[in-house]
Amino acid sequence: YSGGHEGPFSWRPRSTFQNGAVPGEPVKKDENTRRGNWGNQIEFVLTSVGYAVGLGNVWRFPYLCYRNGGGAFMFPYFIMLVFCGIPLFFLELSFGQFASLGCLGVWKVSPMFKGVGYGMMVVSTYIGIYYNVVICIAFYYFFMSMTNLLPWTYCNNPWNTPDCSGVVGTSRPNGSLANVTGMVNGTKRTSPSEEYWRNYVLNISDDIGNFGEVRLPILGCLAVSWVVVFLCLIRGVKSSGKVVYFTATFPYVVLTILFVRGITLEGAIDGIKYYLTPQWKMILDAKVWGDAASQIFYSLGCAWGGLITMASYNKFHNNCYRDSIIISITNCATSVYAGFVIFSILGFMAHHLGVDVSAVADHGPGLAFVAYPEALTLLPISPLWSLLFFFMLILLGLGTQFCLLETLVTAIVDEIGTDWIIKHKTLVTLGVAIVGFLLGVPLTTRAGIYWLLLMDNYAASFSLVIISCIMCICIMYVYGHRNYFKDVEMMLGFPPPFFFRMCWRFISPVIITFILIFTVIQYKPITYNKYIYPGWSLVIGFCMALSSVICIPLYGLYKIATSEGSTFSERLKSAVKPHWSWGPALQEHRVGRYAPSSLLGAPGSDIGVEACPFKEELKEEEKEKRDEISLTIQGSNGSTHTSPLPMA
Repeated sequence: YSGGHEGPFSWRPRSTFQNGAVPGEPVKKDENTRRGNWGNQIEFVLTSVGYAVGLGNVWRFPYLCYRNGGGAFMFPYFIMLVFCGIPLFFLELSFGQFASLGCLGVWKVSPMFKGVGYGMMVVSTYIGIYYNVVICIAFYYFFMSMTNLLPWTYCNNPWNTPDCSGVVGTSRPNGSLANVTGMVNGTKRTSPSEEYWRNYVLNISDDIGNFGEVRLPILGCLAVSWVVVFLCLIRGVKSSGKVVYFTATFPYVVLTILFVRGITLEGAIDGIKYYLTPQWKMILDAKVWGDAASQIFYSLGCAWGGLITMASYNKFHNNCYRDSIIISITNCATSVYAGFVIFSILGFMAHHLGVDVSAVADHGPGLAFVAYPEALTLLPISPLWSLLFFFMLILLGLGTQFCLLETLVTAIVDEIGTDWIIKHKTLVTLGVAIVGFLLGVPLTTRAGIYWLLLMDNYAASFSLVIISCIMCICIMYVYGHRNYFKDVEMMLGFPPPFFFRMCWRFISPVIITFILIFTVIQYKPITYNKYIYPGWSLVIGFCMALSSVICIPLYGLYKIATSEGSTFSERLKSAVKPHWSWGPALQEHRVGRYAPSSLLGAPGSDIGVEACPFKEELKEEEKEKRDEISLTIQGSNGSTHTSPLPMA
């Protein structure tokens, strides 16, 4: 039997699976009783899939694919997945799982770099604010689809302009379709769905500085969205782990329904061909490789802090290597699958209008709230398909939002670390949700879409690349790759494969650097349709991007200044040295160089140095450890007896 701290009657045989379950009898109790664990590994995998698979898989990847060479784009995309995506995903999962701490606590590995954790929190805060606004708009469209006739079908509404020209009831172009084809040839024809989006839903102002009034329907949906997120996280991973059985799986049901419906439509094959037909000459274009690397990096959610947080609730010996491969491949396969769904419908719409697919293809909010909804109006029982589509968007968004909120809550709770804050974690979740709602209110004004796109383009752009690069440098070169490889081997039972060791040390940092350089070289000031953002708003955007990166040097300087030592080099050495408490969270897992001793694990000691006490000290220490981990077992007659466990 192996020792532990799970309380009376928590005996379990040594012959267990790596995830801690007894063969034939799953262990229901948490391994980490103070902090909690996932109910089972399926919950963790589904949550991570829900986190990685988000709105970008539906409204960004298909557009990038057709714009960058169709099927040819798949080649650099999967190359970047293998050499950058999966290794970084595995690195973050193993990092959080080993220490059982969130994105702030894990930096006990090298306290000077704790600013990286604060940067992750800042990024997650920005994304969490505007991401829920997108979800709330999807909620609004979902509610508006509960009707016999979708409100963006025709041009006979008060919000429509004389330039509006609908597509319902039209066929291939003839004399009566001049306005429709005029839109795709660059004239001023606008669709009913676009005018519904701009003039009614957003009632968009003419400038980013002109906020105007709050759009009350959007504000109400934002409140609904935050309430849903809070209720699903009311018990942390215990409640969200149950919700993801639905939120992470049902989008695939909806995608499949829409796919089956889409490919049965006339013109769908043309749309799919347009999406997949390879243009091999574009592989030689550096921009294609840059887009592939960026999409993999941002799509998997690297450097947001969410992966570290979710993995921190795993049991210590969980096989996160297997999980990282499963989740990463699932994420990318979902992107490809979503492309078939999107372009089958867009191909049908292009066929209906008699235009090229590129004329109706779009990305971002333009796809989700303009192009695709307009295409759905052409289908029989269009409200049903609209309900399904926006319900899918809601679930995809919620899966990511759960992890963003849990990242912030876990970081706060781990940092304070008191029994009271752990017991009242629900109050922290409520507080974060309320603050997130209040900060999202400006995005529900008439200028909200301008600010939402500004945050999307700047708050989570090159800053994520810098954070991820510094994380690799810290773990591999400051803490030491040999130390980390030994940690992973102690946790998983086998060392990281050679390929991943090479990626962590050399290949992935080089690709991350390439992404950063590409992002800088290809930078263009943000625009929204024909609106050009003023200079002062771009300055705010850059400040948002830098606010997460600046945490790293500021905290590093603070840590050096407050560390022990009389000279700068001594303070620097002290600041980068692992904290004495770094290592596995539970005593039963602290073996080898993490085992408690008179020289190791004490304040001021160097955990990275092996020590060998005298035999007399070893005997005395072993006796003390036996006393510390003895279990008090309640007998059937109400009496108690103490039974020391053998040392593992």
